[in-house]
Amino acid sequence: MHLNSELLFEKYALPYFKNNYKVLEIAPASAPSRYQQIVNDPTIKWDTIDFISTEYIDQAAVKNLTYELKSPYSFPVEDEVYDIVLSGQVLEHVEKIWIWLKELKRVVKKDSLIVTINPVSWPYHEAPIDCWRVFPSGIRALAEDSGLQVELAKFESLELEQLREKHGETYTIPGRSYAYCYSGKKLPVMLKWNKFIRKVPKAGFFLQIPIEVAYDTISVLRKSDF
Repeated sequence: MHLNSELLFEKYALPYFKNNYKVLEIAPASAPSRYQQIVNDPTIKWDTIDFISTEYIDQAAVKNLTYELKSPYSFPVEDEVYDIVLSGQVLEHVEKIWIWLKELKRVVKKDSLIVTINPVSWPYHEAPIDCWRVFPSGIRALAEDSGLQVELAKFESLELEQLREKHGETYTIPGRSYAYCYSGKKLPVMLKWNKFIRKVPKAGFFLQIPIEVAYDTISVLRKSDF
């Protein structure tokens, strides 16, 4: 998971997680996942589901899965079990997301929530496939098709805000997370260079080093009780 996903989750999704909830996280990258660490609520029953044969997540996460997936469109879970179903960096790797979302709706309780975070600016990355980049309008269309209410659908880079708060109008481009791309030593040098070179008349802008920041879509969808 990259920094922008963490920042979006903390700002927009975290307030929805309440004491004693039952949460199902799809394809966690670690055990416990970074999202679970951010929530940090021991009263929450936090279950996980994924393919056990995956090579794209930590083996500890595989060993600690609650459920094993055979198909992304059929979960071995009873109807209306969870208060929140969470997926981060998963949607883009599902071929038929309109079918997948209906399965998420099936396992979440009435008047409960589905939270998704998906990258938009990241380049192609197989895990083992890469299919989609979905903006808020696409999320709304998927929600309408699945009979879900949209509580929130935002497209944003909080990484960009964070960089500008600390370092001013440094030159950024949409891409991967800067925290993923650059080492703790390299990034300060690049930022320092950009700050210096911007002061050079006329040519300063063109001599800056572009810094990649991630843009993601976060959504909170509600399964209506009517």
